[in-house]
Amino acid sequence: MFDVSGKPRSARVATARVSLAVQPDTIRCIREGRVPKGDPLEVAKVAAIQAAKNTAQIIPYCHPIPVDHVAVEYELAADRIEVTVTVKAIYKTGVEMEALTAASVCALTLYDMLKMLDESMAIRELRLVEKKGGKSDLTVDGRRPIRAVVVVMSDSVSAGRKADVSGPLIADRLRAEQVAVVELLVIPDDADVIERTLIRCTDERGVDLVVTTGGTGLGPRDHTPEAMARVLEREVPGIAEVVRAHGQERTPFSMLSRGKAGVRGRTLIVNLPGSPRGVAESLDAVLRPILHAFPMMDGGGHSASAADR
Repeated sequence: MFDVSGKPRSARVATARVSLAVQPDTIRCIREGRVPKGDPLEVAKVAAIQAAKNTAQIIPYCHPIPVDHVAVEYELAADRIEVTVTVKAIYKTGVEMEALTAASVCALTLYDMLKMLDESMAIRELRLVEKKGGKSDLTVDGRRPIRAVVVVMSDSVSAGRKADVSGPLIADRLRAEQVAVVELLVIPDDADVIERTLIRCTDERGVDLVVTTGGTGLGPRDHTPEAMARVLEREVPGIAEVVRAHGQERTPFSMLSRGKAGVRGRTLIVNLPGSPRGVAESLDAVLRPILHAFPMMDGGGHSASAADR
């Protein structure tokens, strides 16, 4: 089963549709309440809800998902029953299979309850109509080019006593999102050096994004938050809050991080932890969402599409 443990939770919605072809007499029996087994629509609705909640018991590679809502809607035409199922959840992976399974079971239940009346029935056109949530919703369409600098704060790395792992990791993840990494800097854990470096990146280089790693803890040489406080013009506390919240589910020490995030001029600056694991987990949580900051900073509001800017 695919590992989704590193993914953040988000709102997920999926809608599936299926059609059951029937004889016109069958539709009349349903409308007039003359189906011998009872009301097929209500029974099939309950079956669909149960199917959505138990999809992982049927489809081997589906994750067990805490389903929050299942809606079943019917449209009775002259010769068919249209079934539409919508499933909602807040989880790490989508609910497409839950919606498709629910629609399938709904149609099968209708078939079972109506087969004594209509031997010509046919289940047709099971399809996913819509899905929302997850990585696909965080794609910024028509985004302008983003230029970034990665800054590693580490006495040991800057002195050559330790290899830099976190910096290249950040750079690779940024490039995977089509962000141009124009420089990767390694500097010591010195508040004045950190401050000057950040100001140079923002005021002189004029890059869009600065991502730092290291110096956010409680050690005697962890000065990144103090330097950030002197550099930032507007703090964006939500980014650091998400980093800590996401990390706290994976290590009890995330609460000891003092990283900040904010804006100076037209540049967004984000602090990440120093460890490669902390960097990877933090990027899982915030990388895609922070790319939406740039249309907003350009005056485009909350919409991510180029047409709205």
